[in-house]
Amino acid sequence: MTIAKTSRPARPHTLRIIGGTWRGRRIPVPDLAELRPTPDRVRETVFNWLAPAIGGARCLDLFAGTGALGLEALSRGARSALFVERSAPAARNLREQIERLGAEARAEVRCADAFEFLRDDHTPFDLVFLDPPFRSDLLERCLTPLAVPGRLAPAALVYLESASSAGAPALPAGWELLRSKIAGEVGYHLARIPA
Repeated sequence: MTIAKTSRPARPHTLRIIGGTWRGRRIPVPDLAELRPTPDRVRETVFNWLAPAIGGARCLDLFAGTGALGLEALSRGARSALFVERSAPAARNLREQIERLGAEARAEVRCADAFEFLRDDHTPFDLVFLDPPFRSDLLERCLTPLAVPGRLAPAALVYLESASSAGAPALPAGWELLRSKIAGEVGYHLARIPA
């Protein structure tokens, strides 16, 4: 989930985990107008795509916001999730929800800028969720540091979410676009890096 730059229409102040161990659990969402959780319908499709790869995966939820993507991954059997969110209130809420779910051993929240994190961290993640604010160039800017050899595990999967009007993102050389769909204002895509 991400922090958007523009105001959004009214939305529920909770999100629902839709599968796995915590299926049906409601997660409070801070009353921050800039939060834009990935819709349930989109998450359902994405995690159907990811079903064969999610078990035991080391996940990075960059621009985490509400943490919906990383929490869904943990609920479905991911080994670990690292949430990076620069908004202090959103990061604090995410830590509280992880504690409430009893997931502290498998989840970590870093209140940090995404690009500083990408510059300093060299964990070889198996699965990355990229859902930056719409109407920004952050998605494209993240792909270059992620494409540095050794940054991701071989054949890692990268989920990319953007405004539907933006179309499929231009991927780094050697990356393969596996899936691409649109749901309303949301364009969502799944890519794989070389093995």
